[in-house]
Amino acid sequence: MKLAQLNIAKAKYSLDAPEIKDFIDNLELVNGIAEDSEGFVWRLKDESGDATHIQKFDDPSIIVNMSVWESVDALKNFMFRTHHRDFMRRKGEWFHRLAEDTYVLWWIEEDHIPTQEEALARLMHLRQEGDTPYAFTFKTNFTASEAAIYSRDARG
Repeated sequence: MKLAQLNIAKAKYSLDAPEIKDFIDNLELVNGIAEDSEGFVWRLKDESGDATHIQKFDDPSIIVNMSVWESVDALKNFMFRTHHRDFMRRKGEWFHRLAEDTYVLWWIEEDHIPTQEEALARLMHLRQEGDTPYAFTFKTNFTASEAAIYSRDARG
């Protein structure tokens, strides 16, 4: 199985504002680092090469990011051991802190590419139920085996 992730962020500024320019100007670089990272499988992007203009919420200031990875460790290595880490440290400059969960992880079949609707359903499940093998965070880090058992039990 592969690990899918969705994260969302509510921008403090319009994406063409000078206050968020450093973030926007480095999207291509950071996305390239992701794609070159060991364990990277896929990421959501439109014809511009990123996902900042893909709107899945009524609020246009909420941006989405989705990707698939070989493992939790592969995703963590990209997030915390590459230049991406430097931008995560600065997210408070560009994005509002939200009270609800802003990211979700879940296991998918080897050849599956998750849809945006699937990802949003996982995020809503996490927000309502907390961490489960169906939708979880790094805090619990359920295994693919646990997710498979949970899915089988949920089907009856």
